[in-house]
Amino acid sequence: MDVNKILDILAETYPQAACALEHRNAFELLIATILSAQCTDVRVNQITRRLFARAATPEDMVALGQDKLRELIRGCGLYNTKAANILAACRVLLDKHGGRVPGRREDLEALPGVGRKTANVVLSNAFGVPAIAVDTHVFRVANRIGLSNASNPRQTEEQLMAVIPRERWSHAHHLLIFHGRNLCKARKPLCGECPLAPHCKYGLERKDAASGAHGGSRTARKHKGRLAAAKERGKQHG
Repeated sequence: MDVNKILDILAETYPQAACALEHRNAFELLIATILSAQCTDVRVNQITRRLFARAATPEDMVALGQDKLRELIRGCGLYNTKAANILAACRVLLDKHGGRVPGRREDLEALPGVGRKTANVVLSNAFGVPAIAVDTHVFRVANRIGLSNASNPRQTEEQLMAVIPRERWSHAHHLLIFHGRNLCKARKPLCGECPLAPHCKYGLERKDAASGAHGGSRTARKHKGRLAAAKERGKQHG
């Protein structure tokens, strides 16, 4: 499997692929990522716009108090737990890090409400540290394509880091997310429109099952058509 070829196709299909969580600094990204668990990025951005207008620093967040914070993030799933974790994390930032978000994984993962995925998002997008955050999209897409063959996010992350060049880790994360949102959907993947079809383990298996034959690849014309269709979809939904 040509990993770089797969990433090149995805990069051409989704030239806009980047962090979808609106943020101006590492603190805002940290809070937005905590809120993003079981919540869409679109919804998180709606919530953080009003939240950060009221509280854009750890001090401001603590001053809000749990009741007010809970009210501001109520539209987000698990808002009670998230409010408690955000306040606890802000207190740790103030007590141990001078109110700044630390740039070390160990320090990030020690914050309440912050796991490996959240730490990877912050490290990658706020500090420029190569990392692959594995969310549901990355887990599904990577295993479908055949970039990984894992039963959990941590194994998927390790396998992706082993096959993807380090300098492409962070961007690969965004590309896989965009592909999962636009084409490689959970219930009904749009394999007929996918430019990765000639390279995708899942897509090739589906083709073989449908035709009753093995082998064979798409023609260059069909591949070009898929790429154009996928790019157009990416523009519309990215």
